[in-house]
Amino acid sequence: MTAGADVAGRFPQAPTQEEWDRLSDAERAAVIEALPASMTDAEMSPPEGDLHYDAKNDARETLREWFRRRGQQVYVAAELTTYYPGEPRFAPDVLAVFDVPVHDRMKWVVSAEGKGLDWVLEVHVGGDRKKDAELNVARYARLGIPEYFIYDRARQHLIGYRLAAGSTTYGRIVPQAGRYPSEVLGLELSLQHGRLCFFHANAELLTPRDLAARLEGMVAQLERERDEEAERARAEAERARAEAERARAEAERAQRAEDELNLLRAELDRRRGDE
Repeated sequence: MTAGADVAGRFPQAPTQEEWDRLSDAERAAVIEALPASMTDAEMSPPEGDLHYDAKNDARETLREWFRRRGQQVYVAAELTTYYPGEPRFAPDVLAVFDVPVHDRMKWVVSAEGKGLDWVLEVHVGGDRKKDAELNVARYARLGIPEYFIYDRARQHLIGYRLAAGSTTYGRIVPQAGRYPSEVLGLELSLQHGRLCFFHANAELLTPRDLAARLEGMVAQLERERDEEAERARAEAERARAEAERARAEAERAQRAEDELNLLRAELDRRRGDE
């Protein structure tokens, strides 16, 4: 989250596109190497705690997993120092760029990457609301970022902006049934359960934490079912063993009765013979 345009000229900037075009490959590589990946405290908003970090991280990881599973080349990052030609650098809370190689980066240099950002999300919890709600609205539109969303977590409010073709100012995205359609992401954004959620059609995209919790629940359920089945099997085996024991005892009693009957018959036959 950047602190505003008043830092212009005081901190490292990428060369203008005209300057970049005049550089050799070696000079460009040197420029990229010289541009710092980190930003100073003066350029950044103060830390906003777990509410800010969790919302930002959940959005980044959810989008990364979604596009990975779909096989799309979409680079998603959080608080990545971004250099537009001749502009003060900034670090959006979450950014997405389509149709670029997906690999780890320390910074995004637009001239070197050949493309600017396609989608930006800023998460606001405390501090300077004007930066996200006014300054960035004007700045991101001027830079040509197609869509910009603001998630005000403190107020549980979501706003979306989109650039019309050929425009340098944003128009508000109108929610539909409480969801804000993102043409860039091909998803819908909405506030559910007190947090920012992404939807594809009517299906909510699970955050990695939610997915892990669901998988843990499924494993726990399967373990319970396994244990219950094992207990039923043990009980059935015990019943079978008891039934077999009863059958054996009954067979022994029947055999004893048969033996006693045979003895009595033999004794009766002997007595009849003595008469």
